[in-house]
Amino acid sequence: MNRRDLLRSGAALGALAALPRTATAAVRPAAPVVVATWDNRIAAAAAWDVLRSGGWALDAAEAAARVPEADPDDHSVGLGGHPDRDGRVTLDACVMDERHRCGAVAAVEDVLHPVSLARMVMERTPHVMLVGEGAREFALSQGVEPVDLLTPEAEAAWREWMETAEYAPAVNSERRDRPSGHADDHDTIGVLALDADGRLCGTCTTSGLAYKMRGRVGDSPILGAGLFVDGGTGGAVATGHGEEVIRVAGASAAVEALRHGRSAQDAAWSVVERIARVTPSDPEAIQIGVLVLGPDGEVGAAGLQPGFNYVVTRPDADPAPDAVGEVTHREPVEGGLTFLIEAPSVRG
Repeated sequence: MNRRDLLRSGAALGALAALPRTATAAVRPAAPVVVATWDNRIAAAAAWDVLRSGGWALDAAEAAARVPEADPDDHSVGLGGHPDRDGRVTLDACVMDERHRCGAVAAVEDVLHPVSLARMVMERTPHVMLVGEGAREFALSQGVEPVDLLTPEAEAAWREWMETAEYAPAVNSERRDRPSGHADDHDTIGVLALDADGRLCGTCTTSGLAYKMRGRVGDSPILGAGLFVDGGTGGAVATGHGEEVIRVAGASAAVEALRHGRSAQDAAWSVVERIARVTPSDPEAIQIGVLVLGPDGEVGAAGLQPGFNYVVTRPDADPAPDAVGEVTHREPVEGGLTFLIEAPSVRG
């Protein structure tokens, strides 16, 4: 090899060394895991039923999201969700599987299960996202029956709000004055599921901020913000004030942190800490929660303010979750254990 060839070879090696370190092939987990934002134990149980029977992680994550979507007592997701300031319930959702296939819908009306519609977008169209009336028309073309999503209780709350029309989303409003485990004890639901074959998938669904401006869309249906999955690296979901998550591409940032060798806990913490530093909003007036699941079942979570909790279900032979935080409740489920955990907070 002459001197010129040697220099070229050295330059090539230097360029390779400068590339970011990518994750190696995922270690096949010994057992399935499901995690979900907030106290969504019933939803996690629906996912667990799919996982323990050997099902696909995407089926599990979808099954979990469909639970609060159909619950009229849940005012932050699906049926019974609080409307926008014009009194119309608009829903957002997305799905992503282990092969980077994904689908999303935003600002869609009259659809009971937007998470399933997002999956239809992924599986039945060449697109990733459909919005508004176009998403609704697609749903009808697929045989989805339209549903009036505005319940009497949600309408009454909206009419009461109209008397003042004050718009000030509150920190942890999803938990205030409600007992733990109550059906409304949560905000946007984000779900990550890891099945027995090592496939990692996720879903996210919401009715968005109560009394939002007509047409407002937050992070929940935006791949890379409210949800992101890379099957060999990990997955992340976010909840809280969506505008802040969008600013930093929160879920994608967490997965990229995993790709560069950080732990699931460090990945979640780094995203929330960055939001606290860069947000143009008052960080004391907002809440963000980020939940991360690695391909080996490692869990990480962080909140901006105290109060963000999440659910983990895994086989009963496994030890308690290794994520940092306080386990506030544990209960047996068939073939496993469910943990409710209070995440550490950046501003705590």
